[in-house]
Amino acid sequence: MHKYSRRFQQILQQVEKNTLYDPMEALKLLQTLSNVKFVETVEAHIALGLDPKYADQQLRATLILPKGTGKKIKIAVVTQGEKVSEALSAGADIVGSEDLINEIMNGRLDFDKLIATPDVMPLIAKLGRVLGPRGLMPSPKAGTVTVDLQNAIYEFKSGKVEYKVDRTGILHVPFGKLNFTLDDLYQNLVALKESIEKNRPSGAKGKYWKSVHLSSTMGPSITIDINLIKNMND
Repeated sequence: MHKYSRRFQQILQQVEKNTLYDPMEALKLLQTLSNVKFVETVEAHIALGLDPKYADQQLRATLILPKGTGKKIKIAVVTQGEKVSEALSAGADIVGSEDLINEIMNGRLDFDKLIATPDVMPLIAKLGRVLGPRGLMPSPKAGTVTVDLQNAIYEFKSGKVEYKVDRTGILHVPFGKLNFTLDDLYQNLVALKESIEKNRPSGAKGKYWKSVHLSSTMGPSITIDINLIKNMND
């Protein structure tokens, strides 16, 4: 059985068991309970009625959080020719061609996103074993294989996140920091819900939303009522 620290046990006592919280109340509670010396990330853990072993029940998509992620994203770009200067002028932190591919092969992983142009993807294929387990392999679905480097870099710097169901049909998505205002966190949560609804796989059957839990990096998990997440303009 997992042993919790005294700090965490005291926090857990303030969360009602077997209760579906209003999303705004849950966010406020996470802010109130935070007592660590750094700004925690807020995450949504969403169990969906999907079995990703079937092709028509896989869910992988991206969205731009309206209030950003609160995290400074370091972007690396692998490209060649004129696109190198385009990537640099667009704000990429690391840019290279075969030289950068070799550096990554030798262990360089000091970036959060790797973007590539289609013409260099055959060269990047050999990085699969290095990048794949870390979720860094460029992919058209994730918006990280593109000729429009300027737009891709801008979107990821502005708060674009990628989400994908794990093998058990659960999404784990960070959507802000605890020092955001409640309204900003809520708007990001609404955007996440709408994106998951919009990208519902064709093979999804029965109950799509099974459970939603919100948590912070070092905080408790709070179960919320997904039906209460509504756009403020509705």
